Amino acid sequence: MKRDVKRRIAGAPISWGVCEVPGWGCQLTPERVLKEAYSLGLAAMESGPPGFLPDDPEATSKLLGEYDMALLGGFVTAILHDEALREAELAAVERRAKLLEAGGAEVLVLAAVTGLEGYDEAVELEEPGLRSLFDGIARIEEIAESRGLTVAVHPHFGTLIERARHVERLLEGSDAGLCLDTGHLAVGGADPVEVAREYAGRVELVHLKDVDLNLSNAVAAGTKSYAEAVREGMYRPSGAGDVDLESIIGFVEGGGYGGWYVLEQDVMLDSEPEGEGPLADVRKSLEFVETRLGANAASSSYGAGGTA
Repeated sequence: MKRDVKRRIAGAPISWGVCEVPGWGCQLTPERVLKEAYSLGLAAMESGPPGFLPDDPEATSKLLGEYDMALLGGFVTAILHDEALREAELAAVERRAKLLEAGGAEVLVLAAVTGLEGYDEAVELEEPGLRSLFDGIARIEEIAESRGLTVAVHPHFGTLIERARHVERLLEGSDAGLCLDTGHLAVGGADPVEVAREYAGRVELVHLKDVDLNLSNAVAAGTKSYAEAVREGMYRPSGAGDVDLESIIGFVEGGGYGGWYVLEQDVMLDSEPEGEGPLADVRKSLEFVETRLGANAASSSYGAGGTA
């Protein structure tokens, strides 16, 4: 059974500029981020990078509880294609999974990173690296299952699963669930609408990002770095960019998805914002998604014999 629309929309610290990449920009405090998320009525929050929320699960639960918010899950990076690093990386994932479990999370959002700093350089895998990657994902699924967590593999620009062909290889070569990140799919050159249409049944989590395609096309072509494009506003509030989020929501809902929609608009902040800052854009995204999800739910109820 699908939850009430309001209880299916979550936030992510990256929408407030909080990121794991060194030198990304001004990092806002958890208190400011959570207070502003609470003011919008968001039901849950992703954990953000290590150190954003307390390492002690009880402290994290207490902090989130002060803002009537649940811990949805966490973005976890791992180098999985290099077998020499495999066991150390899996041990780090195990530690993060333990913290997520103790905090009441549902999803481990996995990014298969290259081992390089930031997201401006890519690595193209061939055998046996590709086989090692899929084996590593399977090992992480075992770790997550033992902790009551679901793995959602996150296509992400600057990682090993970046372009449309990488997403296809992942979904054909493994049984892993998908984090449908509409923005990163677009930046990587995939059509997120087609991915939602084709693989709705594999979706374990949705990250809703809207994108300025002029900037994202420059990133995909290599004429602009990923970090430069983010700083210039490549990611837009939901409904204000070029990604057809309404159709994507329709396809995944039609495929039986009843999970979370995480509002994400990656930003870089030069300094502590005065006034609303990122809150204004998160509000716009929330209003867009609430309206589209509500309309979709009403349409489904009517089509099933209910009242519109």
